[in-house]
Amino acid sequence: MFSKACEYGIKATIFIAVKSLHDQRVSLKEIAEEIDSPVAFTAKILQLLAKSGIVDSHKGPTGGFQMDRTGIDNVKVYDIVCAIDGDKIFNGCGLGLKQCDAEHPCPVHDKFIGIRENLTTMLQKTSMFELATGLDIGLTQLKR
Repeated sequence: MFSKACEYGIKATIFIAVKSLHDQRVSLKEIAEEIDSPVAFTAKILQLLAKSGIVDSHKGPTGGFQMDRTGIDNVKVYDIVCAIDGDKIFNGCGLGLKQCDAEHPCPVHDKFIGIRENLTTMLQKTSMFELATGLDIGLTQLKR
């Protein structure tokens, strides 16, 4: 459903949120290792997340990535998806066709409207705090 970059972005943000709840910053290398992603690819994803204000990036020997408590509470999965994949999944055609709207619907247009609305609502209501605190089974789940 989401691009690989978006999946990694969600996992990385959850990892950063978990560590931030313990007042810890995490390095690019730690994040890439935890989410099982190539370092260079992870760096590009984190750059998008930082540019969007989802995570904070600090340079230097004590640098790394973190989120403040307000960010952990307020950042929703929807924000991450939009920062990395854009809003195409929320507005585009369910089949990926260029010409699809209410006047010229694709074969699944009407069926996809409800799915899209439910997905949008769920992603807009799911915060990083909820995901970070809900991972009581351990961070290694992020590698899946």
